[in-house]
Order: sequence, then C-alpha cells, then structure tokens
Amino acid sequence: MAIPSDVQRLTPLTIAGPAGDLEALLQTTDGETHGIAALICHPHPARGGTMHNKVVHRLASTLLELGVAVLRFNFRGVGKSAGHFDHGVGELDDARAAFGALTERFPNARRWVAGFSFGSWIAARLGAAESGIERLILVAPPVRTASFEVLRSLALPKLVLQGTRDQICPLERLEREFALWAEPKRLVEVEGGTHFFDKQLAEFSDALREALVEPAKGGTS
Repeated sequence: MAIPSDVQRLTPLTIAGPAGDLEALLQTTDGETHGIAALICHPHPARGGTMHNKVVHRLASTLLELGVAVLRFNFRGVGKSAGHFDHGVGELDDARAAFGALTERFPNARRWVAGFSFGSWIAARLGAAESGIERLILVAPPVRTASFEVLRSLALPKLVLQGTRDQICPLERLEREFALWAEPKRLVEVEGGTHFFDKQLAEFSDALREALVEPAKGGTS
C-alpha cells in the first residue's frame, strides 16, 4: 500500500565526503520509528547515473512503503556533489561517508545497503568493508564488467533482482556468478525486465516488496 504523500518527508542533505560535499536526499515517513535504514547507490556516474534514476527512485519508494528510512546520494561529480569520477575507487569512499551519515542519524536502526547496476558493485564492496550492515540489495549487478568476488565469502544476506531481458547485465552471466556467492542469498527474476526495467517498474516494485515484506517486519532472512 502506498504511503500518502502528506506523511512522507523528503529532506535534502549535504554529507561531508572525502572529495567534498555530497548531495543527498533522506526519505522518511512522519511518525514512523524506522527500525531499518537503507543506503542506496545509483548507477554509473559517467553514463548519466544519478540518485534520481527511475530504478533508484522506485527502489527507494518501495522501501519507504515497507517502513524503511532511505538515504540516496550522488557520487562525486554528479549533481551538486563535489569531485570527479574516480572509476569506483573514490565512489566507494563516498558510499562509506554516506553510510556513516546514515548510521549517525539512525544509530539504533538495522542498516541495509542497496545499489542498482554500478551502484550494486559499490554496495557489494561496501558490505564487505564495513561492519553494521545487515543486508545487501543488488539490482542488475554488472558481473560482466565488474568483479563481485568479495561476495563469494561474504555471509551477509543478499537479495538480487534481475530482469530476464537485461542485455547490459545478462541473466545467464549473473546466474553463473551468483552460484559462487556465499549463502544466504536469493535471486529474484523479473520476467521481461530490461536493464532499466522499461515498462516493468511496477513488476520490479512488486517483486522487491514480496521479497522484503517479512524481513522488513522483523525477520533477518
């Protein structure tokens, strides 16, 4: 069920990042305790990816419906964020700074990290590098062009959502790599979904909601 817009709060934030200020948006629900807080990493900065990407936006709004506080941010050099694209090295540091800001704001919440495409690569590496992360949500991870080897030994719960018609991150390549990742893990396929889930955003949202409804209520699987 969608949350009425009059009880949603969208708060612009500025986060101190390693290359300068990072532009961010915090989404919360008035009156909600928010026992879970999630950081979302956007797709490739050098290919037009921003925190306003439609898949990132739908991911954020679906998590908010489940009672999760959501922090989105722009990597260095995107939007109002300072700095320049750093091929995933500096972007991981940006994500670490944003995760620190999320932790400071919600010190008692369970913390999730999510990412779409390039952002899922950053999220996976952040999950391997930082303590205090309970769950990873990876959407269309680019296993053909980036290494996800850290997930082969990372025992964090991993939820992966993938379109069956994704030509950028093909499902068959993901399935081969996913088989090597450590448990616990779950792969959810969105039938007919392309990389950007064109005309499939509702199906993507439904799949995400169904996969997370129990964990968001209190489970950990």
